[in-house]
Amino acid sequence: MKRHYFTASVVALGLLVGCSTSNLDKINPNQVTTDTFYQTASQLVSGVNSVYAVWQSANLTGREWFFTHDLRSDDVLAGGGQLEAPRNQLLIGAQIPGNAVMGSVWNGLYRSIHRANVIITKGPEVTDNPALVKRAIAEAKFLRALAYTELVTLWGGVPLYTSFVTAVDGTKPRASADEVYAAIIADLTAAQTDLPASYGGSDLGRATSGAASALLGRAYLQKGDYPNARTQLQKVISSGVYKLMDEYTDNFTEESKFNAEGVFEIGFSKIGDFNWDGDGNDGGANETTTRSQEYSPIGWRNLIPSAVLLADFEHTAKGDPKTDPRLKYSFYFIGDTFNNGARVLADADVQGNGQVFNGVTQKVSWRKYTALYKNAETFYTSGINMKIIRYADVLLGMAECENEAGNTAAAIALMNQVRARKSVAMPPYPTATYPVNSKDEVFRAIVHERRVELAGEQVRNRDIVRWRAQNKLKTEPIAYFVKGRQEVLPIPQQELDNNDKLDQKDQNPGY
Repeated sequence: MKRHYFTASVVALGLLVGCSTSNLDKINPNQVTTDTFYQTASQLVSGVNSVYAVWQSANLTGREWFFTHDLRSDDVLAGGGQLEAPRNQLLIGAQIPGNAVMGSVWNGLYRSIHRANVIITKGPEVTDNPALVKRAIAEAKFLRALAYTELVTLWGGVPLYTSFVTAVDGTKPRASADEVYAAIIADLTAAQTDLPASYGGSDLGRATSGAASALLGRAYLQKGDYPNARTQLQKVISSGVYKLMDEYTDNFTEESKFNAEGVFEIGFSKIGDFNWDGDGNDGGANETTTRSQEYSPIGWRNLIPSAVLLADFEHTAKGDPKTDPRLKYSFYFIGDTFNNGARVLADADVQGNGQVFNGVTQKVSWRKYTALYKNAETFYTSGINMKIIRYADVLLGMAECENEAGNTAAAIALMNQVRARKSVAMPPYPTATYPVNSKDEVFRAIVHERRVELAGEQVRNRDIVRWRAQNKLKTEPIAYFVKGRQEVLPIPQQELDNNDKLDQKDQNPGY
């Protein structure tokens, strides 16, 4: 059933600049403030909905969030000469502190944190429905932790706000990455206790206890804390709530939302067009995302799969016993059918560059998260949900934990579970290309399996970041990488200018 996120009025700071004339120093009695609005549990829920709405916005999953992660990975290339300068900076590692794309993500994450902090602070004062109040606060803690997990992955240590700002001098200094992780762990530990295991009806898509455990497992993985990551991921697996979908592509269509594989996803609906101005969907009636339009072979095709990503898929042309079906499920090739089989993709339909695949230069484009499976629209903003965490990611994260613990047989079984999905049915490990006779060989298979299973899902960047930090990469996958500079993004210049607790010495190295 379709879920609608709506935006409640988010209260401004409520600060008025005083006038020397006392009779002008008054607050509009009709103005909604944090003191007048958050009086009931239903109002708290409306406030939580406004946090989800930020995650729908152009700053985050509506547009710039997926661009930032993908451009920082080796999963993508520019689809042609039309890629805008801020995006190209991220693609080639030439980003500057004023980069508009990463700045939009930073602002969206902190907007979501501010709104979540209002709920977390005001919630304990509400008494009319204790169960709903507890759930609303837990959802806000989950969403705050989600934002900080993104921030610490992309920027390292960042300003840490655990209550909403009520004064113009209420800015915070930069916290260390360890301090940010400690806050994430505290929020998710509390949230997984107070969140339900599942929802129904119009509440589909809200954060669950399983989502909190999965996100906590992800945070521990990023820290390199495999024992604690294993504990949290096992909770998700043991819950019995989630399973792999038989059809791999059901994870990326408008018709199969909030399915059993979606541990946490941001909901979109085909309502109106995307609001391209300002914050996109945040505060508007439109519910669509730009992902299909940006990546589609007959859309703008701004980003295309990289040649190195395509080469990572098992293929009979390379001597593998079977071509991985996820290759066709993830990408469109010239000659493929689309629009419910009514059209054949021709070279002339596809603008921009090609890439080398199996020794031939050809135009390969993203299929994941595009709507061409059912239409032939050259401009289409879609209602396809954005998966933040899906169950396959949990299983493969658990495989990595088991391998680190020396349980290679368990790690192999988890990878094979993903490969055995009915629509994929790849030969189990070991294979001739991926033997699994040692911890290092199993890890190599995990790296491969995560890449082909989760390609273009904003996972590869965070994997590279943590494997690099843990000295697990045999070779550096990012061609432009400069040690001491490229590990993280620069703190946005706007933040350095506006936050009186920060100055240039707080900037990340190399910027």
